[in-house]
Parts: sequence; structure tokens; C-alpha cells
Amino acid sequence: MKFNKLLGVGLLGVMLLTGTAFAMDKININTATSSELQTLNGVGEATADAIILYREEKGLFTSVEGLVNVKGIGTKKVEKLADSLTVSDIEK
Repeated sequence: MKFNKLLGVGLLGVMLLTGTAFAMDKININTATSSELQTLNGVGEATADAIILYREEKGLFTSVEGLVNVKGIGTKKVEKLADSLTVSDIEK
């Protein structure tokens, strides 16, 4: 019985640590692939492809809020996704 409880606590700890590690990884909208963007809640293939197309045609995003300029993305969606996103320049 003690072993099962200890095992359960250990597994819970690993799950929490792993979840925290994943939560800290933000997706860079200036470098993300379509597949990476689609891991975001509410972002499907069409939206991911629109982000990439916008980036290719208009240049890098200077802020996450710049996503509102992408066709099909509004302020509410940006607000919902903001904590999961980041922007940075592509290294030269």
C-alpha cells in the first residue's frame, strides 16, 4: 500500500514538472512551422498557414499583437493565445 501511494505521488510530481516545462515553452510566431502553430488551442491548418503567409509577405512580427493583421485572426483570439506566444528576430 505504501509503495502504491509513493509511486502515485512520484508520478504526479513528474507530470506536474513536465507540464510546467511545457507551459514555459512559448511558440515564436516568427519562426514556427505550420505544425507548431497548430499545437495552439484554436489554431488550425488554415490559420497557421495564414500566419506564415503573412510573415513571408509582410516581414517578421514585432509583437504578438501584430497577429490581428493576419486574415481570420481577431483581437479576442490574440488575447487568448498571447501567453503561449513570443516574437524574436531570426538570427542572422
